[in-house]
Amino acid sequence: MNKKAIPSPIGESWDSYRKKHYSSEEIIENDLIAGLVGEMINARKEQSISQRELEAISGIRQSVIARMESGKTDPQLSTILKLLIPMGKTLAVVPLGSNRRD
Repeated sequence: MNKKAIPSPIGESWDSYRKKHYSSEEIIENDLIAGLVGEMINARKEQSISQRELEAISGIRQSVIARMESGKTDPQLSTILKLLIPMGKTLAVVPLGSNRRD
């Protein structure tokens, strides 16, 4: 049996591991997705909306919301918009590296 070795981050920092095993484009993409989902979670919690309540007002199943928030799925843009709109939020396209918050 020929098993492919799985690289282990043990003994090195996460930053070092990421730089070795992911392209700079993949790192940027992952950071953007994590930041977006994090902001969506913050918006939901700031408004004291549970995942079930968000399901009721957005039409997106709670299980989909839970998988998105836990990072187990890569959400489609249409799903993101369906979740943001009922919370009174939108997306903005800004230059990379911008810390702009409205």
